[in-house]
Parts: sequence; structure tokens; C-alpha cells
Amino acid sequence: MIQSEPLVPLTDDQRNNFLWLNEPHIEKVVQALYAAKPFSVRFVGGCVRDSLLGQDPKDIDAATILQPDAVMHALESAGITCVPTGIAYGTITAIIDHKAIEITTLRTDVETDGRHATVEYTDDWMHDAVRRDFTINAIYLTPEGAMFDPVGGLGDLKKKKVKFIGDPQDRIKEDFLRILRFFRFSARFCTEFDAPGLAACAKLRAGISTLSAERVGDEFSAILRLPNAGMAVRKMVSTDVLSEIWQTDPNISAIENLKNLEPNSPVPLVLAALFGDKGNGIDKRLRHSNAERAIRENALRAVRLVSSSLTDQTLLEYSYCLGKDVLADGVLLAASKCEITSAEFDQFMQSIARITVPVFAISGKHVVSAGVPAGPAVSKILKAVEKRWIEEGFPDEQRQHALLMSALSGEP
Repeated sequence: MIQSEPLVPLTDDQRNNFLWLNEPHIEKVVQALYAAKPFSVRFVGGCVRDSLLGQDPKDIDAATILQPDAVMHALESAGITCVPTGIAYGTITAIIDHKAIEITTLRTDVETDGRHATVEYTDDWMHDAVRRDFTINAIYLTPEGAMFDPVGGLGDLKKKKVKFIGDPQDRIKEDFLRILRFFRFSARFCTEFDAPGLAACAKLRAGISTLSAERVGDEFSAILRLPNAGMAVRKMVSTDVLSEIWQTDPNISAIENLKNLEPNSPVPLVLAALFGDKGNGIDKRLRHSNAERAIRENALRAVRLVSSSLTDQTLLEYSYCLGKDVLADGVLLAASKCEITSAEFDQFMQSIARITVPVFAISGKHVVSAGVPAGPAVSKILKAVEKRWIEEGFPDEQRQHALLMSALSGEP
């Protein structure tokens, strides 16, 4: 499986996708490491993979034969700020002009328990490659623009295959998070799943329970952000992997519809579509914030109000009571669950976009100024006035004050 073929130069077309190699902060880091040892660093992982696909890389990661202390010394000697962000695994982060590059010393995993690894540094690029997860993540690129492909990642990338390096079960046992990563990368890059990898994930799925909630939450959320999240979740259900995260029958059609309508829907809204009211508690399981939980819960409240019979006036009322964003989330959820048609979805969303939310101009100070002592009575009167104002269709400020006078005088 491991090949020792020579470096493969980027084609002219490919080079157009690697213009980031010429960015000043990257060149400075390369020069600093080359000063310590020529040809000691190569780029690897997502920045190489995504650039080959014509996509802008999110992060720049590099691998080096230099030991971590030598990396820090080389960077500091060049006046580059560096932080030992993952020193236990040989990772140093270089920071230039507020831009970060992670640099990790080549390593082999000496011992793993499915969550953590004991590492040993090496100067062998192939040894470093075989401890990685997928072939498409083990393509190395020299700063000069030549690729080292020891495990066939280039071929798999071209074929749109996400394959574990070596035996899938061995790779998963090294870190059970790779189960979820397999589903994420497959849904992102492929049209179908690699059968041996899928079988290994199904067999070892119980290992997910050994992972921290934070790691599971981050990775599952990354899956749900994908436009093709439905593909991943379907396979997670068929392999019983999803039940290791949340044991409720999911509404997969709903998230597929949701992604068709709004591919960039936030994760809490995707969870609302996927699990509905049976997802109460999923926020804690995934270590989501209170703000994220509120998005999910508010959307579920809003969807109960959505039906085909909504009028513009009702939409105005709900926009005031719930907020336009929450109402829009409810409409999107209703459409994803086929409770309204796509035409109604478009109509309601256009109406919501045109709405200017009314402003209730009466406050507690108006009630107190009218002679009502501060206390519960003030809130009671305010609520009564606001209720009348909503029922009357949000009249202007003059009418609001008239309604206040009526409430103060005890008029119905």
C-alpha cells in the first residue's frame, strides 16, 4: 500500500489553486524553518486537499522533521511569535500578522486508547502518513510545489473516495472520533460511502461513548452544517451510529428538505428538524450554549403557530411577539416537515422580509407618571394595554396612549 515514488510537481492549473504558498506570512515561516534545516517542512491535510479541489483552505497546516523545540527556536530566531498549542503531540502554532499556521513534528503513534495517543517523533514522512486517518488527508506538498502521495490520496481524491489508511478498524481504534469524521468527510466529498469503512464504523460504534461530549458535539455539529448532512445522517442511522449520540428516531426527510430550502441553516435549527420535541436535552449532550439551545427551542415553539391559513396580519403579530428571525425559523421548520407547501413557504418568507416590526411606545414610566405606584400593578396595566394594542392591529402612538388612559380608568 505504501509507495516510495518521487515527488509529483503541481500542474500549472493546480498551481493556480495554491497561490497561498506565496503569501508573505507563509513564506516567512518556511524561510525560518529552512534556515534551521533545508527542505524540513511540507504542507499537509485540508489545505492541500481543498486546494486540489479548487476550494479555499480554511486553515494552513504544516508538517516538519524538526523537533518541537527546534521549531520554536527557529521561529523565535526569525522574530515570529509561536505558541506551543499542542506540545504533547508536537504542534506549534506560528502567528504572523494575526494569521496562524500550525506546525507539527512528524510522528508515529506508539500507544493509543481510542481517545489519546502517546507519540514518538520521526523524520520519516511515510511513517507520519500511515498514522493519519484518511488517504485524502495524507497528501504532502513542498513549499516549492511538489506533492508526496505515499498512500494514494490523489487517486482517491480524484475518484471522490474517503478511505481509511490501512485497516479501517485499526485507524478507528486509535481514535474513535474518526467514526464521525468518516461520515463528515464522506458527506462532504463523496456520493457514496466506502463499504469497508462503513462496516468498521458500525462494528466499533460503541467507542463513541468513550469520547468527551465536547469532541462529539463539535464533530456532529460539523456534520449537521454540511449541505449534504442528510446523506451522513441516513448512514449513521442505518449503522446505528446515531443512537450512540441520541436515542430518538430522527426525521431525516425533514433535514433533507431543510437543507434544500436553506443549506446554511444553523445547527440548532437542523437539530429541531431532525429530532423535534424529542430532542429536548440534545443541547446538553452536545455541549451547546444557552443561545444555541434558545434557537432550537424558539423554533419549535414558532412552528406550532405556522399553518397554511396564516395571513399577513397574523404574520405581523407573530413577528412582534416572537421576533422576525424566530418566526422565519418556524416557517422553515414547517416547510421542512411538509406542514406547508413550498409555495406557501416562499410567500410567508417574502411577507416576513417586508415586515417592519411595530414598536410599543408605552412603558412603565408612563404608567407611574399617571399615578400608579411602582409594583405589580404597573406590569399588569402594561400587559393589558399591549394586548389591546395587538388586538387592534398595532395602531399608532396616539392610540396607544388612549388605550393606556382607558386601562387606567378601568374601561373595558
